[in-house]
Amino acid sequence: MGIFAKLFGTRETRLQKQKYKIGMAKTRGGSLANLKAALTQANRIDEALYDRLEEIFIMADIGVDTVVKFTAALRAEVKKRAIERPRDLENVIVDKMFELYLQGQIVDANIRYVEGGLTVILVVGVNGTGKTTSIGKLAYRIKHEGKKVLLAAADTFRAGAIEQLSIWGERAGCPVVSKGEGADPSAVVFDAIRRARAEGYDVLLVDTAGRLQNKVNLMKELEKIDRTIRRELPGTPFETFLVVDATTGQNGLAQAKVFHEATGVTGIVLTKLDGTAKGGIVLAIRDELGIPIRFVGLGEKIEDLDYFDVEGYIYGLFADFFDQE
Repeated sequence: MGIFAKLFGTRETRLQKQKYKIGMAKTRGGSLANLKAALTQANRIDEALYDRLEEIFIMADIGVDTVVKFTAALRAEVKKRAIERPRDLENVIVDKMFELYLQGQIVDANIRYVEGGLTVILVVGVNGTGKTTSIGKLAYRIKHEGKKVLLAAADTFRAGAIEQLSIWGERAGCPVVSKGEGADPSAVVFDAIRRARAEGYDVLLVDTAGRLQNKVNLMKELEKIDRTIRRELPGTPFETFLVVDATTGQNGLAQAKVFHEATGVTGIVLTKLDGTAKGGIVLAIRDELGIPIRFVGLGEKIEDLDYFDVEGYIYGLFADFFDQE
């Protein structure tokens, strides 16, 4: 039984994926809307069909390099299994997309909490991606997992950033450590770690500046914060989450490359996945950078930041197309 059958085989499974189905309606109705027609109208599997599929996947923001790799895998599977009918490519496409994301690994989206100690999550990203909003939503989710959460306002350069984080802190029910606009970000992190340890917090979420246009200064700033965390919590691993706006498509991928080189990103928080018609960016990021998607934004409410579920994601892409009811 292929992954396609496992994913769509029961009514219970389909019901569990409704949030992705609703959240990814724009992608299904946009860039992937022509996929069904391409497979049902083609008379045979030939170069013209492969070219059309590549065009559709590139329009979905899966990325040119990733699409070329994906299509090569598709060709190999068709040849191996002697598939002749275009409609029979449905299962193969779903299976290969799973394989593309998983890369032969067990991908765990869960936060790697430090047992009996302080878990620090550094949140980075370009201004305008929804970074501070995502921190508020993360804080809300983590708190509701039973953790005591503290926020650090280390984005001290953007006007209004500290106030914005404070508002989200109030919504999530989590206090915020700040030192005022223009303060040294690493000093904020230092104070926050000291307070977190003294008051028994489980998780510290750190907001950082996102001035990518001033790349050198930004990266030096992030490196200084990194050193502060390592000095105060020697030997303790910490997470670095990069917030990417799904609606920015390949620009988001370019941003991810820059931050990953500078900070060693451990996971992606992909915002506004429900707001784009090009949801294939998930596969491009995973394929080109090897970084897993850890959380996705599928709505505007404070509870609408979900752990990434690859099955839900693939279902969201193809829910209408592969509906078996």
